[in-house]
Amino acid sequence: MTLSSLPAGVAVVRAWKNPGAVPGAWQRAAFALFLLLALVLPFVLENYTIYTLALVGALAMAILGVNLLTGLSGQFSIGHGAFFAIGAYSTAIAMNHGGLSAYSALPVAAVVSFVSGFLFGWPALRLGLMHLILLTWGFSLVLPQVLKHEVFQDWTGGVSGVYLDRPDPPAWLGLNDDQYWYFITLAIMVLFFWIAGNLINSRSGRALAAIRDNEIAAAPMGINVAMFKTTVFGISAMYAGIGGALTGLLADFVAPDSYGLFFSILLLIGAVTAGFRSVWGALIGSLLVVYLPAAAGNLSASVAVPPFGFAVLLVIYFMPDGISGLAMRTYRRFANSQKHG
Repeated sequence: MTLSSLPAGVAVVRAWKNPGAVPGAWQRAAFALFLLLALVLPFVLENYTIYTLALVGALAMAILGVNLLTGLSGQFSIGHGAFFAIGAYSTAIAMNHGGLSAYSALPVAAVVSFVSGFLFGWPALRLGLMHLILLTWGFSLVLPQVLKHEVFQDWTGGVSGVYLDRPDPPAWLGLNDDQYWYFITLAIMVLFFWIAGNLINSRSGRALAAIRDNEIAAAPMGINVAMFKTTVFGISAMYAGIGGALTGLLADFVAPDSYGLFFSILLLIGAVTAGFRSVWGALIGSLLVVYLPAAAGNLSASVAVPPFGFAVLLVIYFMPDGISGLAMRTYRRFANSQKHG
């Protein structure tokens, strides 16, 4: 019997007692426990909390897009809120003007977001890091204004935004609306996280890591630097677009002011706190982005402070590779102590 066929609890016990015995044992055990918890929560929580957790999953995909762009290829963006908006509005237009269902509109949003990111990343190849930051910053400022313009108002709804008609769950499932869309978001999130993990561990991932570490040395090794960098920019934008599409469906509404510069900065903060080189760490960053403002809002006015600035300062000072990096280092120290103890 392999470890993957063991129940989650047994896998955790084996990984805990002998962390170095089976490569990847703790990852499988952690994923099994996460999946078990994620499948049970919708049946024990109230509807609003289920809806909020679905938003966490959608935002995690957008944060993972930032992680792939920066942690994998070394590029930098503070404008991923714009690609998030492209995914949301692509879904809205496909449903309201193209007659597509929500299920068919999601792949459309993925394709449109990928193409947008690829085309955006191509001219950015000639730019240095600082100019790329300014370009993405400008994109995040310009796009909401474009979406409000009267020329596109029939498609985007202008300042008022667009309402989406999210389909009801099938009656035979016995799930309410929030539970049903939570499970759809969870399934898509797990799929996209799995794709990202395979990308990082593939030959393409190693080529992107070589570009990140030394772009000049990567070219003589036969790596098509331009194609790899633009493709990963497109993939990163696609992840943000899918997050935007799901968020729009969960809220039944999209509006241009929701995707401004501050939202792009929130995605970046989630990526920084999670750790740029982590896949599942994006989920931690998303939890912080969603729940940290609410936690600060519950404080009295005399002690309430803007939470994100302090969170970023603490992470950069104590955890330069993010919360996931700290967790990984802690586990490795524990595994080494068990091995040599």
